[in-house]
This record gives sequence, C-alpha cells and structure tokens, in this order.
Amino acid sequence: MTWDILLGCVVIILARIGDVSLGTMRTVAVVSGHRGLAWLFGLLEMTIWVFAVSAVIAHIRAEPVYGLAFALGAATGNYVGVTVQRWLPFGEQVVRIFTREGAPLFERLRAEGYGVTKFHGEGRDGAVTMLFVQVGRARTRHIVRTAREIDPQCFYTIDDIRLASAAGPGV
Repeated sequence: MTWDILLGCVVIILARIGDVSLGTMRTVAVVSGHRGLAWLFGLLEMTIWVFAVSAVIAHIRAEPVYGLAFALGAATGNYVGVTVQRWLPFGEQVVRIFTREGAPLFERLRAEGYGVTKFHGEGRDGAVTMLFVQVGRARTRHIVRTAREIDPQCFYTIDDIRLASAAGPGV
C-alpha cells in the first residue's frame, strides 16, 4: 500500500467519523426540537458524506481498501457520535430517583435550586420516596452524584424530554 492510498484511507475514515457523528447529533437535535441545529448538522453531515462516498466510488475498483476504510469510519463514527451526544449541552432530562432517604435528598436538591417533585410509595422492601427532577442535560450528572452521595443504594432512571408544559397555554 502506497502512502497516497494510506492517506486516502485515513481521510475517508475521518470523514466518515465526522459525518456519522454529525448524523447522531442531528438526530438528537431533531428529537429535542432544535430545528436550526438539526438543519446545520444535516447540511454538514451530507456535505462530508457526498465527498467521502464520491472518493470511494471513484477508487473502489483499483483500491478496494477504500471500501473498508469507509465501513471502518462509519462504525467508529457511531461510537464517537454516541459518546459526543452525551456531552451535548442542549436538551432537558427528567431524573427519577427512588430512595429511602427522600427527605434529605429532597431538601438538598431544593436548596440547590432544582425543581423537585416528591411522591411517597411502597416498594418491595417497604416505604420509598420517588423524586422527579427536570434538569438540563449538563446538570444530570450532578443530580445523580448528589443522590448517590445521600443514598448510595438509590435507584434512578433518566429520560430525555422532548416537550414539557407548565401551567399556561398549550402547544
């Protein structure tokens, strides 16, 4: 394999990592309702994809390794895209915490300025408190760390919120 072919493969791999990662971010933007970001990510994604696929098609007969580079970049792009998606600052999430330490955790989160809703329930092993916390994606880890600090045995779930409505006119 010549240096030109190796360089071509590296460029194709990097391009595919870029366009597949952008595709992941575009999907998150669409689901979150960020139309402008979805448009921008889609534009960049498709621009990169067109150039990458045209380079592969132009050279695939002479150098089949370009096809492998294309596939390797796509697979790696999925991994990178999901990883990057976790760091995106936009989007709201709801953290549901099931705990036996509901009162202190509720008070701590309220004192830190979070909107928390508390429910009392009965679990397999007795009384539990369920806390709902709506928070920006960037603050989710803090909520989980705080919950684990107060109750290392707590159970939690995290879901993305596409739309939330407060009292007032509907959507």
